[in-house]
Amino acid sequence: MTLVLRSPNFEHMGNIPAQYTCDGDNISPALQWQGFPKETKTFVLILDDPDIPSGIKNSLGELITVWDHWVLFNIPASVSELPENVQDLPEGTQCGKLSNGEQTYYGPCPPDKCHRYFFKLYALNDFLSLKSGVTKTEIEIAMKGHILDQTQLVGAYDRPRK
Repeated sequence: MTLVLRSPNFEHMGNIPAQYTCDGDNISPALQWQGFPKETKTFVLILDDPDIPSGIKNSLGELITVWDHWVLFNIPASVSELPENVQDLPEGTQCGKLSNGEQTYYGPCPPDKCHRYFFKLYALNDFLSLKSGVTKTEIEIAMKGHILDQTQLVGAYDRPRK
């Protein structure tokens, strides 16, 4: 089987509806996945935007090339979906720190043009011994050697312009 990530709210490579962005309700879309290896212990979900303009800084004042919008790790293997506007994360799930310093979903909010948003899902053979609030980079380092499968769902969004 191959790991597949979908959303009932938008198609792969399609437009993300405004309600899931900073121009709408800024709520998370529903996500569903299947086809993960039976050895899976946990999942990592990362939503990021590689299309940010140069010169953007994160909450620490560091120049970045990718903006992190949602970082979840240690999602139990028994979970295969997150509902729209998820408020109560599955037990054991931890949040990582976003580029804006928050630890919750922050929807697409491109400052300049249409951007692509990558929802990346990783099936891991282990639990990550990390504290909530770690960065995406720290999670990516901890995942090395533990990724059984991975997939992504890509959506696009452009803000209304005057």
